[in-house]
Order: sequence, then structure tokens, then C-alpha cells
Amino acid sequence: MSVPPQPATASDGTTIPAWYASQRSVPLDPSLYAPAPDELAFYKGQTRITDEDELKAHVLKVQRDAYEVWPYPCIRRLAFTKLKISRFPVYEEVLKLGRERQGAILLDLGCCFGNDARKAVADGFPASQILASDLRSDFWALGHTLFKSTPETCPVRFVQGDIFSDAFFNPHLAHPHSMEAISACVDSASLSPLAKCASIIHASAFFHLFNEPAQLALARRLNVLLSNEPGSLIFGSHRGVRDGVPGERDGRESFAHSPTTWRAMWEDATRGDASVQVEAWLSDFETRPMSAEDVKSVSVDENGVPLHPGSWLVWVVRRA
Repeated sequence: MSVPPQPATASDGTTIPAWYASQRSVPLDPSLYAPAPDELAFYKGQTRITDEDELKAHVLKVQRDAYEVWPYPCIRRLAFTKLKISRFPVYEEVLKLGRERQGAILLDLGCCFGNDARKAVADGFPASQILASDLRSDFWALGHTLFKSTPETCPVRFVQGDIFSDAFFNPHLAHPHSMEAISACVDSASLSPLAKCASIIHASAFFHLFNEPAQLALARRLNVLLSNEPGSLIFGSHRGVRDGVPGERDGRESFAHSPTTWRAMWEDATRGDASVQVEAWLSDFETRPMSAEDVKSVSVDENGVPLHPGSWLVWVVRRA
């Protein structure tokens, strides 16, 4: 008789749920390291490691260390080697906001190593206007290892905390808009000073970590963080399902939305605010740039469930 998976303890003393803990015993697969030419060029430039074998060994070492912190599937798949943020259709819009809107702030939520934030900086978004945040500061520290940087040499600022905790972000507190909101967040070790100040919020491979009620609560909190200025946006991607397919996910106590249920959730989260526009579609974001046309080519099994490497729900929430 097989023994059901058991919870484990993470390095920070928190409990790793049984499904995630069971993944630790599965050997990592180095063949999944397959950066595209532009991704390889980015990592060579950021790490200053030009030898490709040396770079691969360096990346895989960081992957192993990160997998011990918390065995997320995205770390197993080396998703951090993909230039994910730049594959989104709204990416040029993001860079334009950074260029043209005075003091535009980009919040990279669930930032892990900070690879997406660093990519935005490399493409011209002002580093002083980016704030990265994650539940686990160990991942941010490993980002410094990965990119051979230090807190002093990395221009992107970081704040650690739990977005669901009122001690870290209290959506009920009113904060005056400030051009120094990022500094205030760092100084207070919270996101509360960022309320209504974030022009852009990026949150990928994040919502699908939670169950359906928690995702609604998260959407409500992000809506409070987002600036009311027209053109402000929240975007990202996570595991998705076709309309009509149940959204429960393989024992992880998490939920996969379809485009229709995702739009309905945001209508609830914003209380039907007509100024909020939501776009959502299914796509395989890791193999090609994403577009709404991708929904027509999603591969599913006999039950209509997207196949591995799977279909991802790609979405944009925008203030009109």
C-alpha cells in the first residue's frame, strides 16, 4: 500500500503542504534547461557568464537551492529562465507607461528571483520605479546569487511579506499618493503605502497557488493597490481551464479559472466598476508570444483538461 504524501517543514519554519512536499523527492531534470537565444543572451549579460556550460551549471545550482526552499513546479520547470514578462502583448504598453507617466510604479508580485523585474529594467523601465515583493526573502537572496548582484548593486528594491496579511498590506487604510511610495514601502516593510499608487502590477504563476475564495480576496487587494489613473493595469498568467471544465487542481487545494470565470471574479472584485476592463484567454505562453488567437489551439485530454505543459490563462485588468 502506498503511503499518502505528508506535509514537510520549509527552511523558514512554515509548513509545506503534502502535495508540494511530495515533489521534493522527484529528481530535477536538467534537460528542461533550454533557453531561447534571446533568453540566453539576457542571462549572459546579467550574470556576465559567457561560457554556456558554465552558465547552465550556475543556473541549475540555483534551481537546486531554490527547490529546497519551496518545491514550486515553476522552479522545477526552470520557468525563471524564460523571458516571460516580455512575451505578454501588453509589455510594450508597460514600457511606455514607464517612459511617459511621471513616477509610474511597477509592482512585481510573487517576484521569486526578480528575473521579470530585471528584464523590465534591461528594456528601459526605470529601476527606481520598480518594487518587487515575495512571501519568501530566500528567493530574492537566491536572485542575487543567480544574477551575481548584491542588495547594493541591484537597482530594484524588494519588500518581503504575505499579501493576505493586513500587517503587510491593509486595504482598509487610506494613504495619500506619494512619489516616494516605494521608499515608504521599504521603510515600513509593507505594501500599505502603495495603495492606489501602482500603475502596473505583474502577477504570474501566483493566483493559481490559492483556492477560489482566496483568489477573489487577492483580486480585491490588488484592485486597492492599482492606481485609479486610466491606463493603469494588472496582468499575468497562471494555469487555466476551458469554460465548463471543473477548476480544482490535482490535490493542491488551488483553483484554475477559465476565461469566463476569471472575468466574473474580477467583476465581483471591483464591484462591477464600469471603468475596469478585463481580458482573458488561454495560451501556451512558454513556447511562443501570447495572443488571443492561441485559445483556438489549446490541447486538451478526453475530459477537456489542458495537457502538460498545459494551457495558461493570460489576462489583463485595465482601468479605462
